[in-house]
Amino acid sequence: MLPLKPMLKLLFVCTHNRCRSILAEAICRDVAGDVFDVRSAGSQPAGVVFPGTLSFLQQQGINTDDLRSQSWDEFADFAPDVVITVCDSAAGEACPLWMGNSIRVHWGLTDPSKESDAEKQQALFSAVADTLSQRIERVRKQDFSVLSADDIKQIFTQAAGV
Repeated sequence: MLPLKPMLKLLFVCTHNRCRSILAEAICRDVAGDVFDVRSAGSQPAGVVFPGTLSFLQQQGINTDDLRSQSWDEFADFAPDVVITVCDSAAGEACPLWMGNSIRVHWGLTDPSKESDAEKQQALFSAVADTLSQRIERVRKQDFSVLSADDIKQIFTQAAGV
């Protein structure tokens, strides 16, 4: 029997860890939980997940049991291989020193929680979820065990269409 490929550890980051990074964590686990060990965090976590995020994920049949808004300070021991910022403000923030060895990429996403119109908000949730699913599908098929850090960064950057 061939040895299993090591799982790549991903950390999705957004300032408040209440909507976009939570969506990314849940969708990535759903689409590629067999390939990636996934978490999400915020630099200034809200402490609660936006209720619309949980509702949307549940409507899609995606597990929300372990989702919570938490600080990136809680993940120093997790030692992510790739840190993916999903909001522009988090992308511009100074990261903790422990992230120094992580590959960092930016997947800018619209924040559905900022939309007050319920119908438009649902459309935004669907659009963001589709974007995340497509990006994750693009990267999940790679054999990361044979790639350099530069190659991995390029794959994740290209997945965002950058």
